[in-house]
Amino acid sequence: MRSLRVLLPGFAALLAAAAAYSSQSFHQQRVTRAVAVIHPTEGSKVKGLLVFVQKNGYVEITGKITGLTPGLHGFHIHEYGDCSDPKALSTGGHYNPTNKPHGAPDSTERHVGDLGNIQADSSGTAIVHIRDRVISLNGPYSIVGRGVIVHAGPDDFKTQPTGNAGGRVGCGVIGIAAPQAAE
Repeated sequence: MRSLRVLLPGFAALLAAAAAYSSQSFHQQRVTRAVAVIHPTEGSKVKGLLVFVQKNGYVEITGKITGLTPGLHGFHIHEYGDCSDPKALSTGGHYNPTNKPHGAPDSTERHVGDLGNIQADSSGTAIVHIRDRVISLNGPYSIVGRGVIVHAGPDDFKTQPTGNAGGRVGCGVIGIAAPQAAE
């Protein structure tokens, strides 16, 4: 019994070290690709798929969103990856770790999550192709695990803190995707 009391603390320490190593390895994994499936909020028909690819100095966002009204729609990364509320209010506000005012994607003063507008054609389809140098899939401005929101109306780039883009019509959670061989 005495030898068991001596072995148990050593075994516990070994397990703790293995867990710490495993956790470190996970957190040091470089994310190169992420994906968000856009689901409609209550009363909406918006849906789509977005792919986020970490490039050298920017993130490229591509995809297609359908079920929109024709015209411009605010497009933002929100604080939480929680689309459980029927109106997607559970995603919180725009992702803003730098505590800056709302702005256009090319403004020096903007939320990290301010990605501007997407344009839906006459059939309500938006083809998304955005390159942003502020967001990242790694590091302090990582968007992995956060929410992506499509709004009912256009972002005016000046109304604080949201750009007056209207209700949330589509919501997705940004998750790590398997890397592709070509990347």
